[in-house]
Amino acid sequence: MIANYKSVFLNYLEERVEVKEPRNLYEPIAYILNLGGKKLRPILTLMATDIFGGNHKKALDAALAIEVFHNFTLIHDDIMDDAPLRRGNQTVHEKWDVNTGILSGDAMLILAYQYLENYEVTTFKKLTSLFSKTALEVCEGQQLDIDFETRNDVTIEEYIKMISLKTSVLVATALKMGAVIADASTEDTNHIYNFGLNLGIAFQLQDDYLDAYGNPDTFGKQVGGDIIENKKTYLYIKALELSSESEKETLNKLFNTEQHDYQQKIEKVKTIFELSGASEKTRVAIKNYTQKAFEVLESISITSEKKQLLREFGEGLMNRNV
Repeated sequence: MIANYKSVFLNYLEERVEVKEPRNLYEPIAYILNLGGKKLRPILTLMATDIFGGNHKKALDAALAIEVFHNFTLIHDDIMDDAPLRRGNQTVHEKWDVNTGILSGDAMLILAYQYLENYEVTTFKKLTSLFSKTALEVCEGQQLDIDFETRNDVTIEEYIKMISLKTSVLVATALKMGAVIADASTEDTNHIYNFGLNLGIAFQLQDDYLDAYGNPDTFGKQVGGDIIENKKTYLYIKALELSSESEKETLNKLFNTEQHDYQQKIEKVKTIFELSGASEKTRVAIKNYTQKAFEVLESISITSEKKQLLREFGEGLMNRNV
């Protein structure tokens, strides 16, 4: 089922995304959109439309808008982070240059809105209103993430708010847009949004966990990348909260002074994560947010078979190793 949605979406992506003049504007767009990835968000849009009794083919433009917007944020995030790789390949600003990355990213944001113009007026208004709210929230989340880099007092609540804005709202919106296209009730569109919000938080916490503990052969990114970049993840904040004074001191030193042996830094930090219980607490939080998502499912007016489909999708995400 999931593979089918992905295949339908990839065919549509290939059909709609063309490289035209000026090539230096459109080639980077085609490049990042064809770098692979799970295509989680567009799949959710198509799935939600079917689940609420619509036809997923009608949701293809919304799914494309979501995916193009998501990749626009990745281009700009990579510039801000000066990241050399994305999904194991050169980032857009490395393959071309920073100016190209900024401009192609800007064009992608505009294209995302253009794809929504294919819906009739009432649906278009609902979709663009939700899309604009979400786009701004993603920017707010990115700014909070940047702010946290220079702070040592970030709380768990602040971190959850940041990942909700930066990551989860787009997952939630992908589902809600599908529900809107299927003309689901206001209650159901809100419930499916909340399902996505909790699932999105669990997904990001799982990403944080895999960054430290994932299998290097399957993870697709450098294991320990967040530690090298001194990211204040859930693991780090929990470790500060639960560690002994000497462990806190070591952790602060490792994250606030220049380290030359990255592998040694990763091992030292992971040892503190484990000894403090932060790694276990992170696993518990992933389960809790997944469970919250599943609880929301019970309120949605769909058949138990359709609820099970969403449950299986959520369980699949939480059992991944990539």
